Amino acid sequence: MKKEAIISLFIAITILLEPALAQCPCEGRTVILKAPAVSMTSTGELIGVPTEFVITVAPGSGHVYVETWPLTEVDMQASARLAAEVAGRVLGIDMSKYDVFIQVKADSPIIGGPSAGGTMTVGIIAALMGWKVRNDVMMTGMINPDGSIGPVGGILEKASAAHQAGARIFLIPEGQRIQVVTETQRKQIGPVTQITTTQRRVDVAKYAEERWGLKVIEVRDIYDAVYYFTGHELERPKPKGHIIISTSFLEKDAKKDYDETVQYYNTVSEKLKNSEVSYSTYSYLRAALDDAHNTLQNAKRAIDSGRYYTAMSLDFQARIVIRHVDWYIDVYEGRDLEDIFLEVKKEIDNVETYVSNLTIRGVTMLQAVAASETRIEDAKEYLKEAQASYYKQDYWDAVSNAAYAYERAKTAKLWAELGERYARGEVISREAIKRAARNQLDNARLIVTYVTSMLGQQNLQDLINTLNKGEQYYEDGKYSAALFSAMEARIRGEVILDTIGIDNVSVLKDKLNMMKEEAKTAIGLAEEGGTVPLLSMAYYEFAESYEAKGDLQDIITAMIFYQYAKETAMVFLGWKSSGESAKTTTISPPISQNSTEVTTTITVTKTETVSGTGTKICGPAIIVLIGGLAAIFRRH
Repeated sequence: MKKEAIISLFIAITILLEPALAQCPCEGRTVILKAPAVSMTSTGELIGVPTEFVITVAPGSGHVYVETWPLTEVDMQASARLAAEVAGRVLGIDMSKYDVFIQVKADSPIIGGPSAGGTMTVGIIAALMGWKVRNDVMMTGMINPDGSIGPVGGILEKASAAHQAGARIFLIPEGQRIQVVTETQRKQIGPVTQITTTQRRVDVAKYAEERWGLKVIEVRDIYDAVYYFTGHELERPKPKGHIIISTSFLEKDAKKDYDETVQYYNTVSEKLKNSEVSYSTYSYLRAALDDAHNTLQNAKRAIDSGRYYTAMSLDFQARIVIRHVDWYIDVYEGRDLEDIFLEVKKEIDNVETYVSNLTIRGVTMLQAVAASETRIEDAKEYLKEAQASYYKQDYWDAVSNAAYAYERAKTAKLWAELGERYARGEVISREAIKRAARNQLDNARLIVTYVTSMLGQQNLQDLINTLNKGEQYYEDGKYSAALFSAMEARIRGEVILDTIGIDNVSVLKDKLNMMKEEAKTAIGLAEEGGTVPLLSMAYYEFAESYEAKGDLQDIITAMIFYQYAKETAMVFLGWKSSGESAKTTTISPPISQNSTEVTTTITVTKTETVSGTGTKICGPAIIVLIGGLAAIFRRH
């Protein structure tokens, strides 16, 4: 009887320990890295803080566990999860078969999260492959879904932290070597305090070398970072052939669109001429049509030069103005504005019904449907604005917003039709898009929170609104729109970090050229993978049109659109098949699901197998189990 009781209690304790066992890395590899972070003092000053990352990868079921102490001021879970995803894509390893455990230790609360993403990715890759990591190398930089190392704040403070931790090499995101430092000087002149604020450009590499002997190196992506930490080279994915980016897929649509817009312009011009509007109203509406005519001339030049997406964008701008004039004449002559609102709503509803019934086949169609969904939601918002203006008796804005909503719905139909035209490959399930959207939203939330924690929410409300819009799309079940809105928010946040305080056009152009090349590469990879990245190529061309203008703000806008082009091309694109091997002969095999053998060049956690079950237990779990059994034997 006693024996049966002991067996029963043993089984009960084992069941109770199951949750603990699920989170216990009993067979795997551990890598320890240091990374610099930023902490904010009670006076609001940013200071550098050395941080230790203990990263263990073990066979499991795709979980990522993070423990931070003290707690970080920005959540690190999303960044850790993204780091694991990127590590899997780089190596061609299915991360659903592994669990990742990350411990973060610092001396004070840090503004963590995104800036440690690159370091965590390196650690996970090293643990998976059994590579040693150099203890004199440290890095700061976000990890992006495409494997690039994204911009961060507090570079100077983090360089100081790297020096304090004994680093000899400090890796920073490419393009962030030059930092803009704001200095405030106070001078007392009698009873008056004079405050002078100046901005100074600092070459971080030169400063760190002179002051601490610390070598600062810019890294472009995780492939660069892994090399500096481990000495191993992973082959960077790149297209095999020559990349030609063209929006010729829009040529027929662009020419038709232009002809129809010109015809509409002529019709409304004649309608204005024959209308009964007053002289002042006629003059105002005539000037608006003249502006539309100039826009159409630019559209024609874009068509002649093969920039078909740009031409259609210009047509869209012209049509909004033309329709505004058209409907304003109607209202002036007695048409009820609510009748116009009904016409707009009917157009939006028809397009939305059409899009909601589409089955998404392949990434090309996904891009097009996402573009369509976001335009439908834009149209709805502008219709609401039109109705709000109407109730305020602001009929001019009411007609303007209604015109925008109507034309936006028309472009939504165009993108949906393009999606159907280029549908190919397997069906992408709604659930897969939902998961991708949730991941993108979490990553975007992390970046936006990080940016606002570094720079404050002032002047960043548009960025926050973009993210909130993506969350609303997600709640409404518009997962494609949510996916791309989240991407937009994250990219805008990164560009803000990357360009803050920079007013030198040549510096921005260097960053721009780098982004342009990366976008081109991403489009080439997508095409080789069987995707026709319609949206990516459209964004790329649009970026070129802003780049050609050459002004400071135009360059920043071009940077954003090149990033859009790159990111949309990489959606659902795997970088490396699991059959490929890395570019070195010294790689040990990834952690085995069945074997307990691991490389001896890194820390190993391994325990004995419990007889008859094949389950391994360790740490607190085994202590609790032994203690429980000891108590049972003492009792009996």
